Amino acid sequence: MDALKNFFLKEIELVSTKYVRYLHDKIEWKSRLIAILGARGVGKSTLILQHIKLHEDINTTLYVSADNIYFSVHTLLELANEFYNLGGKALYIDEIHKYKNWSQEIKNIYDSFPDLRIVYTGSSILELEKGGADLSRRKLEYKLSGLSFREYLIISRNINLRPYSLQEILAHKVYFPYSDYKPLALFKDYMKEGYYPYFNDYGYYIRLSSIVNQILENDIKDFADMTPSTARALKKLMYIIAQSVPFKPNYSKIAKDIDINRKLASDLMVYLEKAQLINILRDNSFGISSLGKVDKIYLNNTNLSYALVGESTDIGNARETVFLSLLNPIYDITSSPNSDFIVDKKYTFELGGKNKKQKQIHNIKDSYLVKDDIEQGFTNIIPLWTFGLLY
Repeated sequence: MDALKNFFLKEIELVSTKYVRYLHDKIEWKSRLIAILGARGVGKSTLILQHIKLHEDINTTLYVSADNIYFSVHTLLELANEFYNLGGKALYIDEIHKYKNWSQEIKNIYDSFPDLRIVYTGSSILELEKGGADLSRRKLEYKLSGLSFREYLIISRNINLRPYSLQEILAHKVYFPYSDYKPLALFKDYMKEGYYPYFNDYGYYIRLSSIVNQILENDIKDFADMTPSTARALKKLMYIIAQSVPFKPNYSKIAKDIDINRKLASDLMVYLEKAQLINILRDNSFGISSLGKVDKIYLNNTNLSYALVGESTDIGNARETVFLSLLNPIYDITSSPNSDFIVDKKYTFELGGKNKKQKQIHNIKDSYLVKDDIEQGFTNIIPLWTFGLLY
């Protein structure tokens, strides 16, 4: 265990606490079992290391990665037992989905050591949802999204803006230092390379494309126990989506195009959604967006679009994609029979450029026209970039 402790101390020394993600203050850190889920690359490891550095006693805390070679000959339960006997009080386990039978051992640790707090993270949402069901009565679960535009501004330009509520944005109560910065130019940068915290790293799109391949070739393939031919079909499906979003899915046609049956085509789409590669927009036919009929398919965020199809990304598609990605972590969003989106069953939104008219939302209560090429709004016309300040 000494080697694990030394690795942990080096990680703590290297991590910066200059900016801590929005989710940190929403987590009940004193709870006995906490799960932090999120897509690959959104910053879960950094978040927990920052918390440890700022708020934990290093002498009674341990951070480990579940793919450490230590676990090739030891179990999590053995580690927890030794750590607890040495006075350990908080055990942080990163990338837990890489450890076989993790949920059973976490349950055993939870039941065996009532004074030990456990926090785990994982990138494979599919595997974690499956295993996490066994821990549902014990754990508090949180999901970390990619950077908002507000967070991107803080990290990339040191522009510190507070989060705004949806009501404040709709009432034009947003402050921005217009005299020093141009929000439209910054928002375009964010849409291309600002969703993932490593946007400053060299080869951003290469890294992002590699993450997509890992999800397709490993996470989803292993979860669904796919055959090689099905795995190839999955990659074809992702390529079709990247080229076509947003689109209304015709599962019969998709199945024919990638040579699989219709049910499997539908299943693969759900896997891509759970892996946070796409967002599925549903109608409100059942009152809850997650239960409604699938209306449109979008990529999870616009950075994926630029990574996969480059500058051929359609601006109309991009504006809808970024609007959905910015509101989806906080609000219930469904499709609208009259416009693009309905938020929280109340607000109607139609998106467009500066010449877009209000014909589609005329006489609809609580309706707004969102434009992607204006700095400031008026009446019911809202700048798209301001929705990036929600978290």
